[in-house]
Amino acid sequence: MERDQEFVEYVVRALVDTPDAVSSERTVDEMGVLITLTVDPSDLGQVIGRQGQTAKSIRTLLRVVGAKNHARVNLKIYEPDNMRNHSGGRREDKPRNDAPREEAPKQETPREEIDISAVDLNL
Repeated sequence: MERDQEFVEYVVRALVDTPDAVSSERTVDEMGVLITLTVDPSDLGQVIGRQGQTAKSIRTLLRVVGAKNHARVNLKIYEPDNMRNHSGGRREDKPRNDAPREEAPKQETPREEIDISAVDLNL
């Protein structure tokens, strides 16, 4: 197992609840190195993170490891077909309510309050 592959597995095992289910496959072609990561389906959310931030961070670190070894390294997180939906593997966001919010009605300040305030301010 190469160092980049070991690195990915080490980091991901530290993140997930089922570290024994973490495995990876390393392939090399003219584009560089591709590491395909497989985790327990219940751990996918932890590896991907909110809005993909955890996966993005792992990829960034992996590129640094690859640069040190003069290789372009990419990470693919395997997602089983039964986990994908019709939106290309991403969950659909809840429908947003784009209706304008009702604003509280503006209360008119009575004229006498304005006059009293003007007297208090010596205007």
